[in-house]
Amino acid sequence: MSKDSKNNHLLSISLIIICTFVTSIAQYFLKMATGSITNIESILSFNMIFGYILYALGAVIMIIALKYGDLSVIYPFLALSFVWVFLISIIFLVETILFVNWAGLFLIILGVSFIGRGANG
Repeated sequence: MSKDSKNNHLLSISLIIICTFVTSIAQYFLKMATGSITNIESILSFNMIFGYILYALGAVIMIIALKYGDLSVIYPFLALSFVWVFLISIIFLVETILFVNWAGLFLIILGVSFIGRGANG
């Protein structure tokens, strides 16, 4: 793998991880917005608009990541969104997480790490 190719590979993976983090935060804001939806005007709350803006930012970051990386490597990294949402749910929403959910989270992390390692050749 050439130096430029390796740099592009690392850039694309870094960007897609940032994308998953940004879109997971967007999901948190959208979740917060749903509590205050009572009519059509309440859809324009700060939380809702900020969530949409973060989703748009995540899409732009993903497009840039796809420019520099292979789709077959980059796209599975989107599963990391589950990890961030899981943590946000525990920390900020104080949701109860079952053992089976923890097992699923472990399998997602394991799968993404295999894909990341396999992409290095």
